[in-house]
Amino acid sequence: MADQRRAGLIQLQVQGVIQDAKGNFSYNLGQPKREAIVGSDGVHGYKETPQVAFIEGAITDRGTLDLAALAIGTDLTITLTLGNGKVISLRSAWFASEGEASSEEAEIKVRWEGASAQEISP
Repeated sequence: MADQRRAGLIQLQVQGVIQDAKGNFSYNLGQPKREAIVGSDGVHGYKETPQVAFIEGAITDRGTLDLAALAIGTDLTITLTLGNGKVISLRSAWFASEGEASSEEAEIKVRWEGASAQEISP
């Protein structure tokens, strides 16, 4: 029987370096968003607007992590491997979070944005 895992374990890499990913991550591939154009006589069609591709979540701050270098990062490759085997790859990305860290859980909120992302199936 094939592996039925759909979620759970993930792996986050920044420039090929594995990070200590925490909890829930979200992402957007940056495809256009479609919204209906509605008139008083019915639906006329739709419009498309661009969306920013992103990967965001939280990582654990470890002693060797350079938060200042992380926060000024540009032209980065970010990969998020999901529990179902898919890989989300965000290239030419920049750090788009505030660089805020919490001491209680050693948590850093992270968000990288870019022009587009790619979904690679297993």
